[in-house]
Amino acid sequence: MKISRREVLAGLGLGSAAAALPLAAGAQSAARSNAATRKIRIACMHFSHETVTFLPYDTTTEDFIYEGSPARGEALLSASPEGYMGGFVKVAREHANVELVGIESPLGSKKGSGSGWITKQAFDHFTERMIADLKAQGPFDGAYLSLHGAMGVRDVAKPEATLARRVREVIGPKGFIAGTFDPHGNEDDEFLRYANLAFCIKYYPHYDGHLQGERAARTLIRCIRGDYKPTTATAKPPIITPSVLQWTGQSPWMDLVQRALVWEAREPDVYVSFYYGFAFMDAADAGMTFQVMTNGDPELARHIADDMGQTAWRLRDELVHGTKVHRHKEGVALAKQAMQKGAVPIVLADHSDRTGAATWLLGQIIEQKLSNTLIGTIADEDAINALRKKGVKVGDNFDMEIGGKLDVSAGKPVRVVGKVHTVSGGLTRGSSQAGGSQLWVSVKFGDNNVVVISPYLSQIVQPQSFTQLGIDPNQFKAFAIKSRVHFRRGFYDSGYAKTILLVEPDDPFVGTVRLEALNYKHLKLDKFYPYGKNVTYPTTST
Repeated sequence: MKISRREVLAGLGLGSAAAALPLAAGAQSAARSNAATRKIRIACMHFSHETVTFLPYDTTTEDFIYEGSPARGEALLSASPEGYMGGFVKVAREHANVELVGIESPLGSKKGSGSGWITKQAFDHFTERMIADLKAQGPFDGAYLSLHGAMGVRDVAKPEATLARRVREVIGPKGFIAGTFDPHGNEDDEFLRYANLAFCIKYYPHYDGHLQGERAARTLIRCIRGDYKPTTATAKPPIITPSVLQWTGQSPWMDLVQRALVWEAREPDVYVSFYYGFAFMDAADAGMTFQVMTNGDPELARHIADDMGQTAWRLRDELVHGTKVHRHKEGVALAKQAMQKGAVPIVLADHSDRTGAATWLLGQIIEQKLSNTLIGTIADEDAINALRKKGVKVGDNFDMEIGGKLDVSAGKPVRVVGKVHTVSGGLTRGSSQAGGSQLWVSVKFGDNNVVVISPYLSQIVQPQSFTQLGIDPNQFKAFAIKSRVHFRRGFYDSGYAKTILLVEPDDPFVGTVRLEALNYKHLKLDKFYPYGKNVTYPTTST
């Protein structure tokens, strides 16, 4: 059996760093000195959206246009200080002779991820403006793209790869392109046909966006200055899962993250991106993906990608079946029992509501007379507009049907009778500070229950968020929220909640764990575990 040089070196404990003969020390030093003094220019761009293609309404050009969006120049570079862009800018500006140029870019949709297909007109509009600005402000040595990976555009199969191709056409073959991604990206090797680097958040909840932005800046600058020669490999084990199952705070998802971290720790200049996949975007390239980058070592990149893919394949049954999800009726009954036992605070996490308008859980809370519960939120733009028109104020009597209506997954409107508890500007986008420009109204009803009405879907990820609305979360024993895993950031990792119950409706609507009920047109579900009868996984990555 033939043994590779890498295996011999590994056996000697020398690792991949010894796999290449170094240049003479003097030549290395001179090359580094010359590269470090040359001024380089990097274009920074942003176009990110997690598209739920099963929702009955499109995301349009107007959804990306509001005060502050699109952004350009320093406004773009400072738009997300705690996220990818903030990390990228911080590290890039720690390097001498690096100029960052903020290219006109749309920020997030004002509807968040609670919106459907992006229209081709909207995608083309912003892409053309980005490319025009890129040309006008060039030339550039590199480009940074802050993306998502699960953007769905009508009649555009792979939007992120399309954007990378357009950027490549402008900056030329010698420039370098880096992208950062959400772990719910539906990526394959297409983006890396045009780009050189891809860095993906590892944790869910999303803790490390800033870190991945830092990595992208550092490595992109090294590429431009000749210190990093990116070589990539991609593996796609045929596994598809709904996002509520993908919490990395427990095995086996935790195990895959840890394995990626071990590879990065033991092999210098290795980066492992783990895309869990996003099943609610109907895309041909959906499902789990691993992308590995090395510094000029394709053999190592392929080996690590294959190892990650095979590890996931061995864990496939646990990945799919390791999380308990209750129906709403059962979940509320269990919450009542937990309340009687004093196992509070309780979180009822309605993971499947993608419109934000669903009333199924609210209906069960009323029917079963669950008390001391804060429901945040029910999305109802029409109700908010009606309340605004009448000049709503704290203490007003309230008798109105809220929620539902948007589509079958939202259910029917539910009548709430009580008094207006708070009137506020909502949660500030991208900030922990109060002062949002929207109108949010909360209503107190029943036995110390409060429901928050918002104009759009909102995931409350920490109890402190309610204080921005003028509500003291410590006055409640249960929280009914619309969130998949993000809520664990503030309700679980802090030790706040004593009982957590994941719930969804009886029928398998948009965000369900029962993916077989969704009407896929592009994704072939029978090609993925656990839905195909004879799904296998090859051992060689691309």
